[in-house]
Amino acid sequence: MFSLGSWLPALPGLAWGWALVDTLLQGLVGACAVSVLCSLLKVYLYIQCLNDPERQVEKETIRTQRRVLEPLHVVVLTGVLALVGSRVAALVVLEFSLRAVSTVLSLGKGAHSSQLYLLCQYSLGCGVSCGLSFLLEGAPHGTCNLVLAAGLAGLLATYARRLARHVCTLYELHSRARYCGICILLLAAGHGIPRLLRNALAVTFVVADLAAVVLINRDFLSTAEAVRFWTPLTICYTLLVIYMQEEPRQSAGGRPVYQTVLIRMGGLFILLLTVGRWTDVLHVLVSLLGELWCLLHAGVMLEACRRQ
Repeated sequence: MFSLGSWLPALPGLAWGWALVDTLLQGLVGACAVSVLCSLLKVYLYIQCLNDPERQVEKETIRTQRRVLEPLHVVVLTGVLALVGSRVAALVVLEFSLRAVSTVLSLGKGAHSSQLYLLCQYSLGCGVSCGLSFLLEGAPHGTCNLVLAAGLAGLLATYARRLARHVCTLYELHSRARYCGICILLLAAGHGIPRLLRNALAVTFVVADLAAVVLINRDFLSTAEAVRFWTPLTICYTLLVIYMQEEPRQSAGGRPVYQTVLIRMGGLFILLLTVGRWTDVLHVLVSLLGELWCLLHAGVMLEACRRQ
C-alpha cells in the first residue's frame, strides 16, 4: 500500500485537494450503497407485483423506469453527499435512526415496512459517509482505502443494477420456464430480500450512529459546550419522533412523504440557526435537496409500497 499524497511535495493547496478527493470518494461510496438498496428493492417489488394480478399496472410502471436515471442518480447523490458537512450528515443519521426505531416498534414484532427502506436512502448515504470519515480518520493510506472502497461499491452497484434489469426484463419468462439460475433463486428466496436489507441496514446504522456521535463531539472544547448543543438537539429530536409516530398510518392513507421531509429538515434548520454555524445551515439546505432528489427518484417504488 502507498499514499498518493506521499509522492507529491508538501504544498498547502495539495492538502486541500486530497481532502476534496476523499470527500468525493466518500460520497461516491454512499451513493453506490443507496443504488444497491434501490436496485434490490426494485427486484423485490417487481416480483411482488408480478405475483399479484391486481398490481400488473404497477409492475409495468416499475419495469419501464428509464435506465439512464440510475447513473444520474448516483452522480447527483455523490455531489450532494460531498457537499454536506460531516456534522449535518451525522445529525441526519441520528434523526433517522431514532425515527426508524420508533417506526419499527410501532409496526409490531415481525412486521416490516418496505417504504421505510426507501425513506432511508439519503440517511444511508450520510451514514456510510460518516462511517468512512470516522474509520479512516488519521489513516496513513486513507485515500487509497477510499479508492478501493469506491471501486468495490461501484462494482456492487453495477451488478445490482444488472440484476434489477434482468429481473424486470426476463424474470416473468424465466420463472415459468425454470432454466435461469438467478430467477430460480429469486423464485425460491426472493421473499427474503427485506430481511437481508434489514440486517444490512441495522449494521450500517449502528456503525454510523457511533461515528456520528464522535464526529459531533469532537468540535466541542468543553462539557458545558457539548451540553448546550445536545440538550436542544435531544428535545428537538424527541418532538420530531413523537410527531412522526403516526407517519406509517398516515402515509398509508395517502399523505405525501415530501411533507415529512420538509418538517424534519425544517426542524433541523431552526435548531442549527440557534446552536449551529452558518455552514451547518447551508448544509441543511443541501440535505433537503438530497432528500427530495432521492424521493423523486424512488417515486414509483414509493407508490408501490404504499399500496402494498
